[in-house]
Amino acid sequence: MKSKVYSLLLFLSCLLWLGGAPAGASDTPFPLKTYWVYVLSESADEISLVRLDREGARVERRFKTGNMPSDLSGPHGIVVSPDKRYYYVSLGHGRPYGTALKYSSENDRILGQTTLGLFPATASLTPNGELLFVVNFNLHGDMVPSSVSVVATEDMLEIARIPTCVMPHGSRVNPQGTFHYSACMMDDLLVELDTRALKVSRHFLLTKGLEKGMAGSPSGENPMVHGAAACSPTWAQPSVDGTSIFVACNRSSEIVEIDANTWTLKRRIPARPGVYNLSVTNKGRMVATNKRDQSISIYDLTTGKELSRIPTSKKIVHGVTVSPDDLYAFVSVEGIGSESGLVEVVDLTRLEIIAEVSVGPQAAGIDFMKMTPP
Repeated sequence: MKSKVYSLLLFLSCLLWLGGAPAGASDTPFPLKTYWVYVLSESADEISLVRLDREGARVERRFKTGNMPSDLSGPHGIVVSPDKRYYYVSLGHGRPYGTALKYSSENDRILGQTTLGLFPATASLTPNGELLFVVNFNLHGDMVPSSVSVVATEDMLEIARIPTCVMPHGSRVNPQGTFHYSACMMDDLLVELDTRALKVSRHFLLTKGLEKGMAGSPSGENPMVHGAAACSPTWAQPSVDGTSIFVACNRSSEIVEIDANTWTLKRRIPARPGVYNLSVTNKGRMVATNKRDQSISIYDLTTGKELSRIPTSKKIVHGVTVSPDDLYAFVSVEGIGSESGLVEVVDLTRLEIIAEVSVGPQAAGIDFMKMTPP
């Protein structure tokens, strides 16, 4: 009997050391591991480092960013390097161009910077951390084709500015590091860049009923799409194995899955109003933020079924990042006007929000930094 009790205690201790226990096994939803996440506040020119541990969630530290002392710099996109030594921030505002900053994660000191295009937004890195891709969203400019900036991170030099289409957003590199994907809101297009050749390799028209994969650059042949059926894509998210690309159709409230090998439509998944940003887990789930619905959705990618819709306490849900162990999703919520922003922490086992942290107004880009054992 004593040996059985000892074995049970040993089993439970191992579960706790790994950072969690079966759902319902503990009254506290908080982990023994510590999780660290960076989030930007666009209307405050702030970077916050959020910490989740056994005591709950809180801001570990916050500090200013930007290069325009007399005006807002508008930090929008953030990405942490694979080795966790650096992180990169895109500044949307400039005169007229935006900027990418390279930070040390050890002391949050700026190590370098480079000029990008008009209103740079979402950022992504190749798996080796050598190339940074930033979409130039051109928020305040004319409705003309914009570009994706490619930056060599060692010396922070923009080595290419690749023309794509109107208002690119949702910059993501596939797990293999071979292709970069972005979605153009005003052209209903998914665009694929070859990360070695540094040029557009393919594009895909997402409008319902007109879906079509094409080789090469759009070259302006697709006019702006209008009407209720238009997708207006805001995010392009490769699957964990890179065989599919999921696109958030913000206007038509769908998630479109494209086969990355055949460059054909696989399916359209019904989504909540204003689906905006996406993140996938290693275990076949997807987390989506829904701007107009004021909620977070969790999907089973095998069936396309929504497992849970989780309301948020404030409006304008923005970005999402998932911890590498698939246990937590961290979601940024902008708020309205001068309201403080939020980081909502979602337990992906319980399928519920377990903590929220106030950050600066218009919380936008968010990325996972690291997790440490107890």
